[in-house]
Amino acid sequence: MYCTETSGQTQGNELDRVDALRRHLNLALRGKPDVVELALLCLLANGHLLLEDKPGLGKTTLAKALAAGLGGRFSRCQCTPDLLPGDITGFSLFNQKTHEFEFREGPVFSDILLADEINRATPRTQSALLEAMAERQVTVDSRQYVLSSRFFVIATQNPIDEHGTYPLPQAQLDRFAMKVSIGYPDPRDEVRMLLEATRPGISQTTDRIILSPDQLQRIQSMVMTIAVVESVGDYLVRLAREFRQHPSVLPGLSPRGLLTWQRIAQAQAWIRGRDFITPDDVQDVAEPVLNVRLGLEPMDARRVIQEVLDRVAVPEYQT
Repeated sequence: MYCTETSGQTQGNELDRVDALRRHLNLALRGKPDVVELALLCLLANGHLLLEDKPGLGKTTLAKALAAGLGGRFSRCQCTPDLLPGDITGFSLFNQKTHEFEFREGPVFSDILLADEINRATPRTQSALLEAMAERQVTVDSRQYVLSSRFFVIATQNPIDEHGTYPLPQAQLDRFAMKVSIGYPDPRDEVRMLLEATRPGISQTTDRIILSPDQLQRIQSMVMTIAVVESVGDYLVRLAREFRQHPSVLPGLSPRGLLTWQRIAQAQAWIRGRDFITPDDVQDVAEPVLNVRLGLEPMDARRVIQEVLDRVAVPEYQT
């Protein structure tokens, strides 16, 4: 069981709150527990999430449910080719009465930002998100503005309609902790969805904060302290070197990407009640973390990831 300076009872309470948030998200996004789990790992690891899938599968629903459970401010930005950087970060507006410029905050001044169809925005506008995602701050007219410490981006892109899109540069992709596809729901879950749509009184939203900002930050701090023994760290590095040398992988895996991989594995260990990560944690989260970094189509990425995981020797791990 996870042990920190806090008591075991406190740790149990934190796990209970995360479990309550998990149940809330599973009610909102029916039949996708794996997607919900990955979204939680991304949140607890203090990362950002990229959802690549067809329209209408619940990407916005997931983002709104997460914002509601955290009691945070939710903003949505519909990315289009005519979207300007100031439409995301905010801009200075001259006040005729005071004869001074006043800053009007953009949608990044929220706790959870849904950047819908992010690859429809121009590279210039995409770059406006880069500083926000990396530093949790924005610079407008040479002045820096600090964002929420729990600023969390859920971005979407549609893989089936590439007309009028601008591919995200690798530097932008590397700011996302993982890329996930939701997929179509199970037929039984779709039937349940249809039946519930005829009952207006049934709501899947919550009007209470399940995980407060202080609790979330405390958990994120705990995740950062999850132990990584040298043999597991060496295993991660050997995996990274294999991906960098693989003939099918062009961008390779950056040190930042490797740190993100470790952080997501730490989040999984914490959520499973352990204070250390194992090679299994590293392998379990490999696909969503690497999907956004290898520059490959989903099927090719899955094949290459499995190929490398099979090739690199797994260290013996003593708990």
